[in-house]
Amino acid sequence: MRASGEVTIEARPNPLAIDLTETAVIVVDMQNDFGADGGMFARAGVPLSGIKAAVQPTADVLRAARRAGMKVVYLKMEFESDLSNAGGPDAPNLLKHRALGIGEAVQAPDGRESRVLVKDTWNTDILAELAPEQGDIVVSKHRYSGFFETELDAILKDLGVKSLVFAGCTTSVCVESTLRDAFYRDYRCVLLADCTAEPIGSDSNRTNHEASLLVIETLFGWVSDSATLLHALAEQPVGAAAPTP
Repeated sequence: MRASGEVTIEARPNPLAIDLTETAVIVVDMQNDFGADGGMFARAGVPLSGIKAAVQPTADVLRAARRAGMKVVYLKMEFESDLSNAGGPDAPNLLKHRALGIGEAVQAPDGRESRVLVKDTWNTDILAELAPEQGDIVVSKHRYSGFFETELDAILKDLGVKSLVFAGCTTSVCVESTLRDAFYRDYRCVLLADCTAEPIGSDSNRTNHEASLLVIETLFGWVSDSATLLHALAEQPVGAAAPTP
């Protein structure tokens, strides 16, 4: 007999049963610097088409997840205004991001002054189409993984979360880094293929996105898609997964 709040998601390499009351959707770095015209990626000439294509299916998942009583956690890649948490002058993290303009003063599309990858600016705001709602959680991070020097693990444990559903960008960098760290902490991880995207290698015969999906389904978790998750949630009786008062 299926427990209240439990659904089975068709996935690779095999179906996965999850308890919705113990599951969170992790939205990784779906912010203006990565997915909006005028953001860091766009200014650097990084193609945005894949990330933009992931927005609508992610929005659909978030709507259904909230209705089902699942927690929603956003991760934001952002640094202090003085870049003090980006690393020292020779830190690889700082050097790699300098090539993309970290800290540079720019003008947001609405005319406001902003700065690349700096917190409390337009650049690091969540994409408007995916804006957090009341009850959602936003966690700031300053490395690729959402678990590095953040409160993410403590928040999830406090909520009783055991399974994570991943959306966001980019698949082979911040999404995979966070998912791997989640795996090391014994979370069960499902990546939604159409809710994630990877510009690196996107013009190759076999993309980095596809490579990440393969290694994740083989060794680190499960791979599914938004339509499959929505189908599983639609079969859940209304209110069955709602948290008790």
